[in-house]
Amino acid sequence: MKSPLAGRAVVYLLVGVTAAFIVVVGGTMVFLADLVDGTPYQVAAVSGLWGALGAATATILALILLPFIRDGLGLAEDIRLLEAASPAHPLMKELITRAPGTYTHSVATANLAESAAERIGADTLLTRVGAYYHDVGKIRRPVYFFENQRPGFNPHDECRPQLSAMIITAHVNDGLELAREYHLSPRIQAIIRQHHGTSLVRYFYNKAAALDAGVFEADFRYQGERPDTREAALVMLADSSEAAVRALRQPSDDRVSATVRTIIEEKLADGQLDDSQLSVSDMERIVETYSQMLTSMYHTRVEYPPAPVNQEGRAGADKHREPSRA
Repeated sequence: MKSPLAGRAVVYLLVGVTAAFIVVVGGTMVFLADLVDGTPYQVAAVSGLWGALGAATATILALILLPFIRDGLGLAEDIRLLEAASPAHPLMKELITRAPGTYTHSVATANLAESAAERIGADTLLTRVGAYYHDVGKIRRPVYFFENQRPGFNPHDECRPQLSAMIITAHVNDGLELAREYHLSPRIQAIIRQHHGTSLVRYFYNKAAALDAGVFEADFRYQGERPDTREAALVMLADSSEAAVRALRQPSDDRVSATVRTIIEEKLADGQLDDSQLSVSDMERIVETYSQMLTSMYHTRVEYPPAPVNQEGRAGADKHREPSRA
């Protein structure tokens, strides 16, 4: 696996070699120009040294000023986000190979969140990349998350609900550790930290409460932060909506829309969106966008009848073994 630090070292080496090339070429050109004009060799050599010094000064000033110009134009963060969005990014490759089900879910979440971001005027690039990485912590224990489990095997069947809740909620901190290790943008880290807020892990809380009425709800809540940007809130809502709709057995238009609206209303009632800067009109656009897209993604498929088989055993072929043109 290629280290991000190794990649930076290669970049610095290339910049250094390029700068040295510019200095040598600058000095050499001045030296040769003076010789062509008939300047004495010693004087031309001094001029060449001054030319090299001038080229070095210009190069150093350009390297010093470039980051400030880039930051002033807002390009640095976009470059970092575009690099992180690539499937070739080392952490993205880890997610794809170690937790393919989570990766598929993350792509679906990104498609939803980005479309809603465009509808409400939020940062589409940040929203998409944040959604790609929101569940990256699941690669530490992928089998404990439903989308990565093989049929008939669920390790939570052998765990107490309290332990299951601890494993599930840990993926947020695991994701933050990985994001820092791979030098992801602080804005992506914020989305990872906030995408569940302080929500209740309802399934395992209900399971625990059925066994012991004295359990505390606080023990089954995420210990993150509530979303404080529209982008983080969009990822939170897309994450929950995609998972809920995917679990529907018959995802009709009405059921999908009702599920998305219920998800958003529950987050509102739980206070998870209090700091998100989303307006009432934003909420309606989100419901509409997510409902339309999820209906298209998970609509009921038509079961195709088997193709007719003729006497020679080839479906749709005549005696010359050619497809029927009827």
